Amino acid sequence: MINISATPIADVTAGSPLTTRFDVIETRIDDIFESGGGVAVKVAAAELLSLGEKVLELWLEARDEKPTLEQKEGFRLLALHRQGARGEPSFNACRETCRELVYHYNLIATEQTSAEAQRQLRLMTMVAKHLCLFVGGKMQVAGLGDFCCAAKPMRADGN
Repeated sequence: MINISATPIADVTAGSPLTTRFDVIETRIDDIFESGGGVAVKVAAAELLSLGEKVLELWLEARDEKPTLEQKEGFRLLALHRQGARGEPSFNACRETCRELVYHYNLIATEQTSAEAQRQLRLMTMVAKHLCLFVGGKMQVAGLGDFCCAAKPMRADGN
């Protein structure tokens, strides 16, 4: 069994270049995924949710915004997404990814069987990695996500 809370991700990423911080988060997500049945599922799910929040915090900090401490529908991740999408319609491309991360967290929190909880954890790690890769990519390529149906300026141009 790995120790999933050995070093808080905030401590590891503080003061590091942005790409390094995303790499650290991605590596941590991979560690959880590769551990399979070797972690406490509910603890790992909480860490994945926290890593998702950290990804969105990095997005907001890069935009010189202070990440909110508020919650939306009981989750800070959803409030951070709402904040991050203001003025950036293409960022809505990851809205459903954030909601899916919360969905898997809720399933794991209420799951009664170990096998099903493990399956949900594997799915949750894939969703968390998707969020990390999208936001990290968005920071490098501003147009990433412009395909999203929520990108109103693009729809208004007839594209």
